[in-house]
Amino acid sequence: MKRYNNLNIRVDWFLVTLYVVLVIFGWLNIYASVYDESLGLSIFNMDLNSGKQLMWIGITFAVILMIFLLDLNFFTSFGYIFFIITLLMLVGVLFMPEVNGAKAWFQIGPVKIQPAEFAKFTTALTLAKYINDYNVKFTTLKQYVIPFSILLVPMGIIMLQPDAGTFLVFCSFVIPFYREGMNPTIIVLGLLGIAIFVLTLLVDQLYLIIGVVVLGLLLLGVGGRSVKKALPIIGGMLLTIGIIFSVDIVLNNVLMPHQQKRIQVLINPNIDPLGDGWNVTQSKIAIGSGGLFGKGFLEGTQTKYDFVPEQSTDFIFCTIGEEHGWLGSLVMVALFMALLLRILYVAERQKYRFSRIYGYSVAGILFFHFMINIGMAIGLFPVIGIPLPFFSYGGSSLLSFTILLFIFIKLDAQRTQVSTRG
Repeated sequence: MKRYNNLNIRVDWFLVTLYVVLVIFGWLNIYASVYDESLGLSIFNMDLNSGKQLMWIGITFAVILMIFLLDLNFFTSFGYIFFIITLLMLVGVLFMPEVNGAKAWFQIGPVKIQPAEFAKFTTALTLAKYINDYNVKFTTLKQYVIPFSILLVPMGIIMLQPDAGTFLVFCSFVIPFYREGMNPTIIVLGLLGIAIFVLTLLVDQLYLIIGVVVLGLLLLGVGGRSVKKALPIIGGMLLTIGIIFSVDIVLNNVLMPHQQKRIQVLINPNIDPLGDGWNVTQSKIAIGSGGLFGKGFLEGTQTKYDFVPEQSTDFIFCTIGEEHGWLGSLVMVALFMALLLRILYVAERQKYRFSRIYGYSVAGILFFHFMINIGMAIGLFPVIGIPLPFFSYGGSSLLSFTILLFIFIKLDAQRTQVSTRG
């Protein structure tokens, strides 16, 4: 009994409170997004997404209790087993029927389970265990190979579904890698590669290639007179030109037709205003119509007349913007920022490297979801179907985010009961 009293004292109640506030705020907005005054159905009605979400909220609280009752070693010892089970589920789902253009769900009666959601925390556990157990410092090429291999296996299977949104979220693991010693040059080069890719979508390839060659020649003339200095410049030129040429290959041979269209719509929303451009256009209208203070709870006209598709899932931010306005959106963003900063603070106070790595993984995953979902709603990212943590309707996402966060809270609660390493 004493053991659990100590555990309760050490629980980070600030993190728990932020979680509860976000879940309740999300649940209310799910109801607002599906509200129909003419039907008069209550928020608890199981025919509505809000009623179903409440059921999942109840399930998550039971799961939270289970997490706290389990021994700490359960998470540190069985990470590899969880990871293998998740990989098998990811492969198994490829043989399921397509839903919205992707093979990503197991259908069990009325319940849909998305393995990719659970792959996030099992991958986080696996990477934390491997990096901790083998004291990985990211100082040699060999120390990069296995962590990135662990990461790329689920990413590759997820792209076969295809699920571009979850694929991008897995890129968030560069955050714990960086914290544990990964060379920041890798992140910088990755961001430059993305910038070049995006720029190629906006500017004619020939002009870009000419610009790269001219810039390269100028750099060679200024500082590349020795072979040692010239080789990186020439290598950078060739790599950049390679990225430019790869854009057409990726667009035409890797991405699905609907994904190609979404990227085209991101560049030019007017290219298909009544088709693929409809979601983002209506999303912007809904958010903009809220003004400073919003129209009020359950008063969103864009919601009532179903202008924004998938408003209780991918576009839940529209409901917040329309009904609660700029101030309500600011409060929601502030809550998320408080959650992320608190996770990082708690991660830094860990005495066990495993817990710190896992904490940074949690922060990275939540941040990428938050950034991409809101960016998608306001037209900064293509529509790739990614939920807003604790807000979007969906049992798999709510359950996986809850497990992801509360495993970390559990690790922190018992931080003095584990040995340090690395």
